[in-house]
Amino acid sequence: MASACASSAIAAVVAVSSPSSQKNGAIVGATKASFFGGRKLRVSKFAAPSNTRSVAVCVAADPDRPIWFPGSTPPEWLDGSLPGDFGFDPLGLGSDPDSLKWNAQAELVHCRWAMLGAAGIFIPEFLTKIGILNTPSWYTAGEQEYFTDTTTLFIVELVLIGWAEGRRWADIIKPGSVNTDPIFPNNKLTGTDVGYPGGLWFDPLGYGSGSPAKIKEIRTKEIKNGRLAMLAVMGAWFQHIYTGTGPIDNLFAHLADPGHATIFSAFSPK
Repeated sequence: MASACASSAIAAVVAVSSPSSQKNGAIVGATKASFFGGRKLRVSKFAAPSNTRSVAVCVAADPDRPIWFPGSTPPEWLDGSLPGDFGFDPLGLGSDPDSLKWNAQAELVHCRWAMLGAAGIFIPEFLTKIGILNTPSWYTAGEQEYFTDTTTLFIVELVLIGWAEGRRWADIIKPGSVNTDPIFPNNKLTGTDVGYPGGLWFDPLGYGSGSPAKIKEIRTKEIKNGRLAMLAVMGAWFQHIYTGTGPIDNLFAHLADPGHATIFSAFSPK
């Protein structure tokens, strides 16, 4: 384990004083910001009467921990305990514990939706391209005619998703409070870890069981795949805007003519 003070480690100044001196004292803080390390280097000291003594505390850093930018110092609130934590928070969005808890859950849900969205984009488009399916383009799916109008579909979706999100929010506030099915009380989830309910419906293969190291590894893989899926969905969307076709069509066009059908041709004058 290696540790360092000042600008290259997590430093804290702890003031020890009598209750009376704490009452009459004042809080003094200094913050340094760094893009590569995030807003993390905060050194705070309690300024009180002369009967106060200050003690500087340096927290050891794990040299083997993977960091998003080699050589950077992660913010103090990103200690590596969260899945997918590589010390990246240049804007300090997780400096508040409640915000960090909320952002971790928000990212997890966005990752899962993005993975479903990526599968919904690439798989039907590929199967349609090779003639197995005949589905409309994902980009224009909202323009299609369905069994009812789009307003009704939006309201139904709003109610169903709102109900599910409301229960998820209740679970964040009080973990395990919504483990029992409100309609079928005999159906109960087993997990109390927020975002990982477990049980037959959410963990049929039992990946959520095992040693803490194994569980964290699997959850980190999920976050990594989810982050790639979010980038993939955004990339497919921009790709369709600039080329007018989907990612699978662009891939087949590139394979048929690698010298001309490239990313540069999308920005060249027609």
